[in-house]
Amino acid sequence: MVISREQLEAREDGILAPFAVRSAQSGGRHYPEAEPAYRTAFQRDRDRIVHSAAFRRLEYKTQVFMSEEGDYNRTRLTHTLEVAQIGRTIARALAVNEELVEAICLAHDLGHPPFGHAGERALDAALRDNGGFNHNLQSYRVVTRLESRYAGWPGLNLTREMLFGLAKHETDFALSEAAGLDPNLRGSLEAQIANAVDELAYNAHDLDDGLNAGLLEPAALEEVALWRRLTEETPVVKGAPLDEVTRHTLIRALVGLLVDDMIAATEARLVRLAPQSPDEIKRAPGALAGFSPPMAEQVAELKRYLYAHMYGSWRIVRMQHRAERFVTALVEAFVADPRQMPPQAMAAVERVGVHRAVADTVASMTDRGALLEYRRLFDPAASP
Repeated sequence: MVISREQLEAREDGILAPFAVRSAQSGGRHYPEAEPAYRTAFQRDRDRIVHSAAFRRLEYKTQVFMSEEGDYNRTRLTHTLEVAQIGRTIARALAVNEELVEAICLAHDLGHPPFGHAGERALDAALRDNGGFNHNLQSYRVVTRLESRYAGWPGLNLTREMLFGLAKHETDFALSEAAGLDPNLRGSLEAQIANAVDELAYNAHDLDDGLNAGLLEPAALEEVALWRRLTEETPVVKGAPLDEVTRHTLIRALVGLLVDDMIAATEARLVRLAPQSPDEIKRAPGALAGFSPPMAEQVAELKRYLYAHMYGSWRIVRMQHRAERFVTALVEAFVADPRQMPPQAMAAVERVGVHRAVADTVASMTDRGALLEYRRLFDPAASP
């Protein structure tokens, strides 16, 4: 039996909550095109993201540890896939659109520069007087302008709902205004889930990477309430290193605990509000997707611990400063003489100006691509 797009859309209508975003009711794309016969609009969005060059480059971009620190540690790509997987689980439980959540999750870090947040800080500082840099806005630029895969338009021509969800994946940067959206509107529940799951995933999995790298000690973690809660169910020998199976067991239990709390807390807020449309979600007085207040405080405590004992460790700090020097040097060299950039980057200078062209060029680089460019620019023995 062949299942058509129309049947998939009808299936959505039968199982999704009234406040879920439905692909059949999509506002369409900026550049009109016929939708495929066997995929919904949001499934096509997801597929376009996965096939983009920016998505492939995530494999070689730092999450916390640079690739030279070991093959086990997460990259920006593995983090993205983990966010998408958890996002689908929560979306399915809450009867909202899985494909839209997955697409937003897969695209949320496309604009991240090399070397993780250290690279972003360096780019932002180097361009502070010329618009700065923010990876959320850059992700939006990637899918709307920078990906070049179609003859009829720039970017990926994603649905308006997908772009709205990506624009609402923001922190303290006014991406809504930059994208021409009402900053007073909240994201759809799908967008809110993608945003909340991003934090859930990186806290749990950074803890995993920190334990694996020996930067975090199980005995010292006893001061963190969430860790104590986990070890009550999976006893850990104090002062002894974790074996691999025990560590995996603890991290799985942590992710499960966080997912269960987020589903229950979000459902409780939905019951109180009783929204009957996606618009009611967007106009709600507060975010609906997220942890319960007690869990939010425990997660905040874990995050504070990670900042103090992992992100602030000498190995991470030294790695971050080195990365910042690489990125700063690349930006300064390219701004001083843009002719050092590849031809496609030089062509962008006339369209967007030298500083934004440099930002787009450096942000698109992988870790190893940035290091190679650094050697080409500053190592006299390197090939140009």
